[in-house]
Amino acid sequence: MIRSMTGFGRAQASVEGYNITVEIRSVNHRYFEFYAKIPRTYAFLEEKIKSTLSGGISRGKVECSVQIEATADESVVVTVNEPLARGYVNAVDSISEMFGIASDLSALSVARFSDVLSISKAPVDEDALWAKVEPVVKSALEGFVSMREAEGSKLREDVLSRAATILDNVAYIEQRSPETVKQYSEKLLERMRNVLGDVQVDEARILTEAAIYADKVAVAEETVRLRSHFEQLDNMLNSDEAIGRKLDFLVQEINREANTIGSKAQDVDIARRVIDIKAEVEKIREQIQNIE
Repeated sequence: MIRSMTGFGRAQASVEGYNITVEIRSVNHRYFEFYAKIPRTYAFLEEKIKSTLSGGISRGKVECSVQIEATADESVVVTVNEPLARGYVNAVDSISEMFGIASDLSALSVARFSDVLSISKAPVDEDALWAKVEPVVKSALEGFVSMREAEGSKLREDVLSRAATILDNVAYIEQRSPETVKQYSEKLLERMRNVLGDVQVDEARILTEAAIYADKVAVAEETVRLRSHFEQLDNMLNSDEAIGRKLDFLVQEINREANTIGSKAQDVDIARRVIDIKAEVEKIREQIQNIE
């Protein structure tokens, strides 16, 4: 099933003291490009998340937002700056002796001096936290891929509808092209008779000129290639692979054949059909820019 390159997925879970929320969104991009919004404390998760997402996403500019809220009391570490505390105590004792006053020093008062105590969170167990976050990431990815597939299905239907319109025009051109040669022969014969009057018209010369004209305006090769290209298009749209880049190349080939037919067209009706074909090809080109 083909996928769109735009999508969104969200998952949330409460796991062993953490509320975890993961959101994934993407827009069109030629390659897989990853951006993460993760609290600095948990920045180590970025590469793990990128690796997980790249397994399910081939193309697109992907942004993943992760929110991690601790619901339980987190372990903290209180550290005493012993040299600094000792310096404060010695300084207070010196002041006491210098001025003959009681120091009235206590452990609490020393602890209140600047930078004597430092508080930090206990180191995060990276593997343990990833074990909690990973299922949420995968759940968000599942929703994200599901949305991409739903939009991809709509893109497929639209492209196939436009392909059918193009093939209808190709069928008309295939039918109309021999008629233009016949009409050319008849007009050439009529002009020759008007010019020569009662003089016998060289039928062989008329046939030769008609053959030259037929070769000049023949589009059978181009229409056969067009039909082959659309068979490939249909096969690709039924593939489970990422086909966006292949489709882009194929549409270039389809457009090239349409241009060739247009350059050969000596008939107004065929020229109009070629314009219709090119308009539909351009719409297909726009649509496939959204396909992964």
